Amino acid sequence: MHEFSLNFIRCVRCGSKLELDVFKKDIEIEEGILECVGCALCFPIIKKIPILWDDFSKYLSERIVLGGTLFQSVSHNKMKKFLKHSLSISKRTPNDRTNVEERWSKIYQSSKKSKFYSIIKNKLDAMSNSKLVLEYGCSIGIMTSFLANSNQNVFGIDRSFSAISIAKKHKKNNLDYFVADLVSDIFGKTTFDLILALNVLELVEPNDLLQHISQQISKGHFVISDPYDFDRGKNSVKKPLDELTLRTSLKKLGFTIDLKTKKPSYLTWNLKLNPRSTLNYKVDLIIAKK
Repeated sequence: MHEFSLNFIRCVRCGSKLELDVFKKDIEIEEGILECVGCALCFPIIKKIPILWDDFSKYLSERIVLGGTLFQSVSHNKMKKFLKHSLSISKRTPNDRTNVEERWSKIYQSSKKSKFYSIIKNKLDAMSNSKLVLEYGCSIGIMTSFLANSNQNVFGIDRSFSAISIAKKHKKNNLDYFVADLVSDIFGKTTFDLILALNVLELVEPNDLLQHISQQISKGHFVISDPYDFDRGKNSVKKPLDELTLRTSLKKLGFTIDLKTKKPSYLTWNLKLNPRSTLNYKVDLIIAKK
């Protein structure tokens, strides 16, 4: 984690500022604890990655294999103690997400040359530079790393520690990543000039995400895309949106939709699942602003 990020992030439970206890540091903070000055909730920084989860033990409950790997990777006694306690109170779930998240991280790596990303990059190049940029569901950092080339401060959020570990290989002084729930308030009342949410509506309740993002943009752009494949995030979404209701919802939240994206689009997004199979999506893109 870069130290400049401390100026922006807040406790996801009470919104208070966070104090930093550094265990290991080089150019970035490699290992340490972020502690809330209000409620004393602690968030670990492991392998340069802050995990800003309201209940860290619950996060590990769905990723016990990851928890064991993290425990083996840390060096400071205080961090080992923190992880050991978190693992001891974690309730193991039947479906550990570690292998699934690692697999999808590899799929995104092998698919990063998809034409879809080139199209989005061209759209972003046409926009003016921004001071603060945020991407939800940034995964391995394809777009966040690109945005850091021309914008002042760029942040990426994803639930997958595996994906963020790959994203962190894009070492840029104005770019930082966090493991966090997509609708948690890790930035408090900070507002952004540009927010991206590409192909994540199946993984989080769509209206909750839209309302959350709307509060983070007072004046700026919102770029959202989706294939509307709600079977991909089975059981995670109660109220799915389609291409028309998504646009209606954005308008109700005060967004104006760019003329070029008022009509639904069908951008090709290819995901290489393995050497013998490819998943082909037709993705809808919306560019909105306030």
